Amino acid sequence: MSVVKINALTVPENMAAELEERFGDRRRGVENMEGFEGFYLLRPVSGDERYFVFTMWRSEEDFQNWVRSDEFRRGHARSSKEGGSVAIHANLLSFEVVEWPGNDGTAER
Repeated sequence: MSVVKINALTVPENMAAELEERFGDRRRGVENMEGFEGFYLLRPVSGDERYFVFTMWRSEEDFQNWVRSDEFRRGHARSSKEGGSVAIHANLLSFEVVEWPGNDGTAER
């Protein structure tokens, strides 16, 4: 069953462009990971300063393999070398995909 991970990042307005640039630079690393199914960086448009980093994985195991990967460490190490995190708070949310386009409404359990 596919899983979705959403990292809610609180980002000061003056750091938004840098956050977007960093994710653009790192996106290619995650796209080549086994089990990776999709990625979106969602920019807030009103009433919220949080960005949402949405990734979809074939399984929880595939996501955990990404987190333990050298590519993950390299991407996050670059952020630290570039002046640390631009987010002042992060909260990881986890979901299982129940329905999606083309699904008949019955999901694997």
